[in-house]
Amino acid sequence: MEQKNDTRLMQKHIMRDMSEGMLIVDFSGTIRAVNPAALAIFGCAEEDLVGLPFAACFFEYPENDEFNQTILDAVYSSGERQERIVPFKRADRTLTLHVRASFLKEEGRRLGLIAVISDISELAELRDAVKAMEKIQTLNRKLELKNEFLEKTFGRYISDDVVRTILETPDGLVMGGRKREVTVMISDLRDFTALSTRMDPAPFLEMLNHYFEEVYEVIESYHGTLLEFLGDGLFVVFGAPIASSDHAAEAAAAAVSMQLRMERVNAWNREHGFEELRMGIGLSTGEVIAGNIGSEKRTKYGVMGQVVNLAGRLESYTAGGDIIISQATRDAVKEPLELAASRRIHFKGLTEELTVYRLLGIGGRHGLHLPEDSRIFRSLDRPMVLSMSPMEGKTVLPERYEVRLTEVSLREAWAETDAPLQNFDSLYLDWEEGVYARVAETQGERYRLRFTSCPPSFAARLRLAFSG
Repeated sequence: MEQKNDTRLMQKHIMRDMSEGMLIVDFSGTIRAVNPAALAIFGCAEEDLVGLPFAACFFEYPENDEFNQTILDAVYSSGERQERIVPFKRADRTLTLHVRASFLKEEGRRLGLIAVISDISELAELRDAVKAMEKIQTLNRKLELKNEFLEKTFGRYISDDVVRTILETPDGLVMGGRKREVTVMISDLRDFTALSTRMDPAPFLEMLNHYFEEVYEVIESYHGTLLEFLGDGLFVVFGAPIASSDHAAEAAAAAVSMQLRMERVNAWNREHGFEELRMGIGLSTGEVIAGNIGSEKRTKYGVMGQVVNLAGRLESYTAGGDIIISQATRDAVKEPLELAASRRIHFKGLTEELTVYRLLGIGGRHGLHLPEDSRIFRSLDRPMVLSMSPMEGKTVLPERYEVRLTEVSLREAWAETDAPLQNFDSLYLDWEEGVYARVAETQGERYRLRFTSCPPSFAARLRLAFSG
């Protein structure tokens, strides 16, 4: 937000200090801004223009038809810039103006029309063609530099694919959208809220931004479009705004590659004295409505539909390092998939249960696989006996069961319990501040639990038990 405010302040100073006149008109035909140089050219005060209809201010003299037409042509020519030398009549005399009109863009969307105006009456009167051309070229270059500045500044706030779609299609800024089959990815870091309370803001943001840079590089390489940062999570779509017949495979390959990239992320974290990060990813494929969402004043490109909600629900079933995909995603991928645990789940809002899978790899031309589970478990002479409650979402349910940890590693444990557990179930273990776990594998009444969040005292207890 601070950067946006700085950019707007810079724009304000640019307008104020420009030697060329600048006139901004919104799409309702109302004049929104005019700088001092333009007021001098038009021979009027700011209150005579700002907030008033363009037609009421400039349609008085028929001699100004060419000036007015230059502005109007910029609106109806699908964004093509208009540049002309035109006469302009005001109360005391007639000027010769060089006018260049084009769309005013901010954050990838069109706000209205901007006209850059220069009084070249003296040059015209002297008929000095060489000097006039030099003057025009100088003005053109200044405007190009300002446009480059705006594009580089605002381009950081929106995906390049979205920018190109908006700018290169005739209906790029039309509110609404179209139906499109896509694959949606929702990712999130495990135990990140607790981590944020243990770190100072500056190193915390340094670590988070480095993580985002690494995973976004992967997303971009598989043609994904990052729609939004969700705190420490990401909302990504494959197959929009640029359509793709291979979006599900690209999403699956991106998810596996992102998990593999976490090894590099955590190596960097260790080098800088930061804690390791673990990420969960949910993938869902289906039909969405994709397009411009919001109001005329504030718009963003987005996708909406049950598929988005489902991707978020699938992500909520993941532990660190997991990728959970829907049946629709599995069916849409043409390459062979390596899958582990599966489960049928009834999601709120759906009439039927859905089968979901834990994704371990994708073959074919991608050839990506997560490392095999090679962690060593140590059997305990005496089981760790704890009280356990199942969870629904982030709510701990009142049912309580006894759970016995019989084998442990530093992040997982094999457990026995009479509770009716299934793959991907979330659990709360009663230990001091609380331990959170997820069922990673089931073998009858024996379960492999993966700890997703645990206090330092429990982590120390695991280390002690593992070391013997």
